Amino acid sequence: MTKYIDLHGHTDFYKDDEIPAIVKDANEKNVLIVDSGAHPHMNKRVLELADKYGWKVTLGLYPIDVLKMDDNEIDKEIDFIRKNKSKIIGIGEVGLDFKEDLHNWNKQKEVFRKVIRLAKEIDKPLIIHSRKAEKEAIEILEEEKAEKVVMHCFSGGFKLIEKIVANGWSMTIPTNVTFSEHFQKAIGMVPIEQLFCETDSPYLHPRKERNNVPSNVIESYKKVAEIKGLELNDVRDRIWVNFEKLFG
Repeated sequence: MTKYIDLHGHTDFYKDDEIPAIVKDANEKNVLIVDSGAHPHMNKRVLELADKYGWKVTLGLYPIDVLKMDDNEIDKEIDFIRKNKSKIIGIGEVGLDFKEDLHNWNKQKEVFRKVIRLAKEIDKPLIIHSRKAEKEAIEILEEEKAEKVVMHCFSGGFKLIEKIVANGWSMTIPTNVTFSEHFQKAIGMVPIEQLFCETDSPYLHPRKERNNVPSNVIESYKKVAEIKGLELNDVRDRIWVNFEKLFG
């Protein structure tokens, strides 16, 4: 049976005593949770929680967090991801973040290239964070000849979205699509075969409330169905096919 997929979120951000209810809610609404690590502590935690709750996992190195790590720590975490390749479905979140002028963008770019090469080595898709660095992220992905790519919560311009589509990469539609004209237009631009949905829990609540949860991903599916002129179940089934092709 196909499920709704929350391709990217951080359920691990919640307290341990809050998680069981969140998982129960997702299970009751037929939602598959994909929890994403971002730094060494989180990566270990999401693996431990996946063992307990049975959700899917990606491991990553968040671009801001790598700035607090030395080269040895970064290489050690890359090796940790490599050693746990059988337990994960992808690498993420990783990428670039130029939100603040931190004067060390080169280090972000260097680490980004390393994780792209790791993803190719272990044959796992990439979940890409690219805030305020969308053009640069795409250029590096192209230079490194990355093929299995999902652009997470991509806020770049529509010309860049056209490039993502042309490259055969995928995009996620986050739950704030309920009020975001940018993501509503993106739905119309990106073929259904290149779409996924996400919550980025606990962020990006569909009603601008606090503490988003995986089950809210259905709101993204509903908006895709509305804009594409499809039945909700059809969208669910077709995105499930996308998931099996890229992550299966």
